[in-house]
Amino acid sequence: MRVHRSAHVRDFTVLPNAVLQYRRLSYTARGLLADLLSRPDGWREDGRHMADTSPQGRGAIRRALKELADAGYYRVEKIRLPDGTIITETHVYDVPRAAAPSTTRPVPGEASTGRADTLSKDRHQEPTLPAEPPVEPPDGRADGQSDEQLREAVATLFRVIRPEPRLRLGEAEARALAPLVARWLERGSTAADLAQALLPGLPAPMHSAVAVLRHRLEHKLPPAPSTVRTGALRYAECAACHDPVPEPGICGPCAGLAPRPVAVGGGEAATRPGAARARAALRAARAAGPHPGGLATCR
Repeated sequence: MRVHRSAHVRDFTVLPNAVLQYRRLSYTARGLLADLLSRPDGWREDGRHMADTSPQGRGAIRRALKELADAGYYRVEKIRLPDGTIITETHVYDVPRAAAPSTTRPVPGEASTGRADTLSKDRHQEPTLPAEPPVEPPDGRADGQSDEQLREAVATLFRVIRPEPRLRLGEAEARALAPLVARWLERGSTAADLAQALLPGLPAPMHSAVAVLRHRLEHKLPPAPSTVRTGALRYAECAACHDPVPEPGICGPCAGLAPRPVAVGGGEAATRPGAARARAALRAARAAGPHPGGLATCR
């Protein structure tokens, strides 16, 4: 893909790449955010007017605004004026902010009125937010994942995709995928398992390596190991007749507590003659000479 850009000296907007490339927001939400950030400070426009002046309907605009609000890019705040009037103030951010409680706060002075078409955009306006965002976009980190686990996941991901030049990732993209890789490692997967899941059958052409890797990490995630443990099988013999019993000791028939069931082998009556025949066969084999298999004899 070749990207062609023009040199602009007026009527342009500077946006961070993280906003436009944030794939957890829909394209509608990202486009709407770019539209809002291109407006001058003080612009007044509600969601209904946005929908009426765009190809998308009101439902699509409403969902896009909710996406932006949930991600921390859009916030509506109620303000109580000194005369008791309540107005709403909309905040749009180019970096996600922590969600603030929807409360009504008083402000001094009177409500300012003015038409949007009288506002001018100052391209030299000072930023109203700090350079470093106080809240980073959600990284999908699962509960209990430590920084050490995520660092190991990033290193493992880079090691797995190194043989495939089409899967080149930046450090930020690898950190975004680290929680998913960490889940694979927590479930006992190795680097070879990840390579088998991520590398074969890559699409051509490759439009987005991070999107392909995210899809495969999510949809090929192995199941969690079962937490149900089966108890060890126990086996014991009756001390008198050598029949199997659930607990060490003697069986019920030998103790006179129950009749002896008819079973194949005849119990004690068949056990002793059978053992005697086995010993006789072993003695005969010993008398015949050493066996190639090294058969031991019973004394």
